Amino acid sequence: MATFDTKLVRCSSCGVTNRISSQKLKGGADPFCGRCKTPLSVTAAAPVSGKPVTVTDNTFAAEVELSTLPVLLDLWAPWCGPCRIIAPMLEELAAEMAGRLLIAKLNVDENPVTSGRFGVRSIPTLLVFKNGREVDRIVGVVPKEQLAKRVAPHMT
Repeated sequence: MATFDTKLVRCSSCGVTNRISSQKLKGGADPFCGRCKTPLSVTAAAPVSGKPVTVTDNTFAAEVELSTLPVLLDLWAPWCGPCRIIAPMLEELAAEMAGRLLIAKLNVDENPVTSGRFGVRSIPTLLVFKNGREVDRIVGVVPKEQLAKRVAPHMT
């Protein structure tokens, strides 16, 4: 499996996250937003972290719906035993799929608007988003390999 040295840069104009190859930056290319064509600030570029991102009701649209990467959103709560079981698997997937898949976590107790919007009745619930739309739903704890297989078709 090839790894790519990429940086994620959020456009200050439209909010979309752009993936930029470090090789292009070293070659002197001036990056611009893929959506609105605004020049991007390379100083705002951050390496792909390989860790899950915390999402709230307020940041859901920017982090999930506007993501250029497919997103696996974990809807969880700190008191939930199965949520604590699946958390390390999601950490591993975030590291293994950095730059190709964004893993996001939303605490349902602190963010009832988003969990209500998607009709979450049981946790953990994992929603797969591509181009801002839900394309798959996984309820309960499943093995890491099964999670990877479920998200793989949406990463192309």
